[in-house]
Amino acid sequence: MKRIEAIIPTERLIAVNEALKKVGVGGVTVIDSKGRGAGKREAIAGARGTMYYVPEFHARTTLITVVDDSKVDDVINAIVGAASTGSPGDGKIFITNVEDIVDIGSKKRGQGAL
Repeated sequence: MKRIEAIIPTERLIAVNEALKKVGVGGVTVIDSKGRGAGKREAIAGARGTMYYVPEFHARTTLITVVDDSKVDDVINAIVGAASTGSPGDGKIFITNVEDIVDIGSKKRGQGAL
């Protein structure tokens, strides 16, 4: 099993979620996040629109899901296809191994807990 964590621009969340549904991902955790990367940050207007400032962090959304090894490529392709605009700042995907899963309600472990 693999944990797939994708950090994407918030405005791409709906498209990525729909793409994940199409490839059969059952559950996704969504976290509002902020981060700083190497890309240029755009100046935004202050409260009254009279001043502009460059924020230290970008507003992003982090999606987390755990899938069977056989679905990893499909999930990655779905995320990239829905989130990529070809511009810097489209996000990152991190894939890590998951040793075990326990469903708290059913007490199932491993694949049965997915």
